[in-house]
Amino acid sequence: MSAAMAARAARVAASAGTSLAARDVRLGKDVLELLSTAMYVDPLVVYREYVQNAADSIDAARRAGRLAPDGGRVEVAVNAQSRSVRIRDDGLAPDSADFVSRMVALGGSEKRGTPARGFRGVGRLAGLGHAQELIFRSRAEGEAEVSEVRWDGRALKSALADPDFQGDVAELVSQVVTVVRRAACSDDPPRFFEVELLRVPRGRSDKLLSAEEVVDYLSQVAPVPFNPDFNFGHQITEQLRAYPGFSEVAVTINDGAPLTRPHRNTVDFGGRVSQFEPPVFVEVPSQDGSRIAAVAWFLHHGYEGALSVSTLVKGLRLRGGNMQIGDGAILESLFSEARFNSWSVGEVHVLDPRLSPNGRRDQFEYNVHYGNLLTHLLPVTRDITQRCRTYSSRRSKLREFELVSVGVRERLDVLEQGGLDEAARSQAAAAAEAGVRKLELLAASPLLAEAKFALDEQIAALRGEIEGVSRAIAAGDPLVHLPKPEQEFFRRMISMIYAHSNNRSAAKALVERILQRELTQGANAS
Repeated sequence: MSAAMAARAARVAASAGTSLAARDVRLGKDVLELLSTAMYVDPLVVYREYVQNAADSIDAARRAGRLAPDGGRVEVAVNAQSRSVRIRDDGLAPDSADFVSRMVALGGSEKRGTPARGFRGVGRLAGLGHAQELIFRSRAEGEAEVSEVRWDGRALKSALADPDFQGDVAELVSQVVTVVRRAACSDDPPRFFEVELLRVPRGRSDKLLSAEEVVDYLSQVAPVPFNPDFNFGHQITEQLRAYPGFSEVAVTINDGAPLTRPHRNTVDFGGRVSQFEPPVFVEVPSQDGSRIAAVAWFLHHGYEGALSVSTLVKGLRLRGGNMQIGDGAILESLFSEARFNSWSVGEVHVLDPRLSPNGRRDQFEYNVHYGNLLTHLLPVTRDITQRCRTYSSRRSKLREFELVSVGVRERLDVLEQGGLDEAARSQAAAAAEAGVRKLELLAASPLLAEAKFALDEQIAALRGEIEGVSRAIAAGDPLVHLPKPEQEFFRRMISMIYAHSNNRSAAKALVERILQRELTQGANAS
């Protein structure tokens, strides 16, 4: 080794430093604000976090063989008068010995590495930003006591805003959390876990306490079953059950009927109803080909336009553990025109554990596995885009066919007036014939292949009417025998009748009566 290299190695060794001592790391109080208030801005997300935790507990009870045959229930009570929310489940409740440590742990979830949906251990704090008091209450099977951990939301906010409070997170938690243990009473189930939000502050929309909004939200987000009236619900469910990690729970709001997914057999586009076609399923292989990364299903329909938000199924959705991640716009960037995502209905169920939702659960963490998922979904979104454009072009062709048909019938009405001179009749007849030829060209378009038989029937009917009118014209003009001044008078009168009438059939009948009377009088006079 040269002298220069030896000197450099000595400098590197001298600057290597020592390991940082754990006592030198301080977790400030503001971390708690980030984990509670800043992460969960939308109040309804509170329901997602707690229903997700309940579903994980229910799945754990299933795996342990501890769930009753009619179990797997999440009961949500929304009380706008008392301004409170309670979410209770019959899953595998924590033992009293572990309960307190689990309810105050921050980011230390025992779920990491398990099939559970949540694994970061921060979702339980979602209610702190939306209530003055947050209570966790539990009773494990076989225990005689109910354990409670109460978070004082007002005290927490005061401490966070107090510049003189210099304690760390542990000190802050010890000041705002109270532990209560009491004897179980007759109203307490033998096993349960619940979250209760008390004294929910009034908000501008107050949607946290709107039972209707909670129903709409959880019917989209929660792992609830399809409505039994949805024709394809059973088929989709059975297909998804073939893959690991799929489960459902029964969620009720204020003791109502269990929630179901919002999908129905048809979709209404402002009065135009489109029928859903049978689902199309797509498997997405993992990036290394070792497993199925995701399975997707899509419902094609008439693609009349963008679905209304009120349908609750607008846009392609992503789900993990049968819980929705993000909203209906999460995959719109995969469409060459983002608007076509809002024409779509379908879901992508993520199976690969290497595809992980971010902390806010509004998107997946981007890595090579998520990039692989998006790449495999591109052909699907291109197919939907092509369908949207094709269906739109087809509707345009059909509208054009209808407009030309109306024009031909108007020309036929003019010919049937019986008060036109020869030049006007020839012009009207030529226009009607030109319209029928245009209809024939439209009907020959590949876009209208499915409707060609019905369109050809309409064209044949119009041709028959043209031939009938032509034969009537060939038989002679009923006004031709009148003197020129009278011919012009009757032609003007007939034109005015048709121009000012809203009922063409009634106008035609009136013209025929006038002509019949005039011709009869003329014959009697001669």
